[in-house]
Amino acid sequence: MPKILVADDSIAVRKVAERLLTEAGLGVTLAANGEEALAYLSKERPDVIVSDVIMPDKSGYEVCAFVRGNSMLAETPVLLISGIVNDEVTKQAESCRADGVLKKPFQGTSLKDRVLELLAKRQKQTPAPAPKTAPAQAAVATHAADKDLRISDEQLGTNRQASINLKEVEDQLRAERTRTADLAKRMVDLEGQVARAKESEALLAVERRRVTDLSSKVAKIEQEAAGWQKASGRVAELEAALHAERAAAAQLVQQLTDLEQVTSRAKDVEAKLAREEQRASEFQQRAKDVETILAVERAKVGELSNKVAAAERMAQRARELEVMLMAEQQKGAVIARRLHDLENFEMKLQEMEALLATERDRNGLLARRVSETEQAAENATKRFEDMARKLGEIAGLASQLGNGKGQS
Repeated sequence: MPKILVADDSIAVRKVAERLLTEAGLGVTLAANGEEALAYLSKERPDVIVSDVIMPDKSGYEVCAFVRGNSMLAETPVLLISGIVNDEVTKQAESCRADGVLKKPFQGTSLKDRVLELLAKRQKQTPAPAPKTAPAQAAVATHAADKDLRISDEQLGTNRQASINLKEVEDQLRAERTRTADLAKRMVDLEGQVARAKESEALLAVERRRVTDLSSKVAKIEQEAAGWQKASGRVAELEAALHAERAAAAQLVQQLTDLEQVTSRAKDVEAKLAREEQRASEFQQRAKDVETILAVERAKVGELSNKVAAAERMAQRARELEVMLMAEQQKGAVIARRLHDLENFEMKLQEMEALLATERDRNGLLARRVSETEQAAENATKRFEDMARKLGEIAGLASQLGNGKGQS
């Protein structure tokens, strides 16, 4: 089973890559950073390496450079993955001789397809095993060896000197290779630092744009704050209007109390009228006391007339109050529209609006109660008229009885 090494500092990316590659029948080893990846590569030889470009310690470019600098791993395909794939990332990948760059998050089966493609490419590039040496070639080699044994002492000394020179050249070559590897590693480090610097510059540009946007927002907020200061003066005016409306409501309550007293008196009059009707039904049996009772009733009627007049005055006052209430309601409607424009200003405005709404409901209730009281007063007036008519009939009947008594 092919072995795949996945190195990424994001656990989510590692899990997604593991799932996609496992479903394809591949063995997966996960590394959380570049150091873990290098530690694994120093012991194992995976078939494909998948590495993130930016990681906390070693970058993907450094991992790729390590692979290419190791003779045992140099031919291993390396696929870099990055959240941003642009010309700079592509150039860095080419400089470290990566086999490609894949953008993450992965789209569909893109990771699996690329890994399988790299595996197929590696299998094609694997050289076939060398054929076995034929017997004839072995004989020729043996003859050549025997011939070499007959070399003269002079040639042997020359060969020894050449061997010493060759060892010195090999030592120099190894030193140069070591120096070249160090330079390549430093170059990769510098290229990684340059990539990080460019990413930092991009982030700095983004932060500068954000600072510019924040500056414009601060300017707008300052303008809005100036508007709120103006609105604060308006709040004071609304509070004064609210106090005035409360005073008017208190007056309406007092007037309503007076009207309720008038209604109570009207109910008393109704009770008295009922008693008078009962007395009228018994009038024939009490004919002798009619004149006295009639005088008393006339006096009561006079009082009732005065009360009716007072009730009419109160009804007129109630109508005037209703007009005033309508005017106050219109003022309240204007105030409500203004409060609606400032409802999001501050919690104080919201509280004022709630209080104003409560006062409106209370004023509406008072208006309804005034209307009911006015209706009750009108009904009382009608009852008074009926009572006066009945008293007139009683007076006519008493007069007839008095005339009959005088004749007798």
